[in-house]
Amino acid sequence: MNLTIENLTKTFRGKKALDIERYIVHSGEVVGLVGNNGAGKTTLFRIVLDLLKADSGYVKIGGEIAGRPFSCDTSRSEDWKSYTGAFIDTGFLIDYLTPEEYFRFLAKITGIGDRSLAERLAHFECFMNGEIIGRKTLIRNLSMGNKQKVGIIGAMLHYPQLLILDEPFNFLDPTSQLTMKYLLESYAKEQRATIIVSSHNLIHTLDICNRITLLEQGRIIKDYDRDYALLTSEIEAYFRGNVNI
Repeated sequence: MNLTIENLTKTFRGKKALDIERYIVHSGEVVGLVGNNGAGKTTLFRIVLDLLKADSGYVKIGGEIAGRPFSCDTSRSEDWKSYTGAFIDTGFLIDYLTPEEYFRFLAKITGIGDRSLAERLAHFECFMNGEIIGRKTLIRNLSMGNKQKVGIIGAMLHYPQLLILDEPFNFLDPTSQLTMKYLLESYAKEQRATIIVSSHNLIHTLDICNRITLLEQGRIIKDYDRDYALLTSEIEAYFRGNVNI
């Protein structure tokens, strides 16, 4: 899936939160969206997912489905939702369900059969680490880390061609963070999916992404194809002193 943004703006209380003239994520790219708090990362994700209306501009998702070209404006069509998975925060969860009930609900609305659901959940066994399935615990009573895992698994369950994750390493212990990193790397390769993540964890973001986009006050100030040595030094310099790069 390709993601195309044109002349996208959003203002809150007279302050411009987002101002992106043109930005394209190509099919198969794994993109890291980085920036300090208030840079506009979550606002951008919410507009892409049609959870928030832009003041101007548009977002298009497109690609090739079953040999046919596909493209739509996310604010004018819902066709893109079948090919997109996302987890931004726990508001995406139905917290009065158990994880098993939540996954079965997602499987039902995405057309995944019971056998396929079991097979797909098996891929996340190491990530769940015995703490999610079979405990008869409501999602709302899980730890924040395990809620995060449920949300991420739910976003990936139907094998979306575009995966959007906001701070996927948040609340995860070090072992789960490493598992998350390997999970995203293998998913990108196996599904040839386009993945966009925002994260304050620069090490994992630099490890898994082949492109890094730096936001500041709603604007893209740097967009790198990955040259690990150059990226590491420049990104670290930016966040150490918040200097222009």
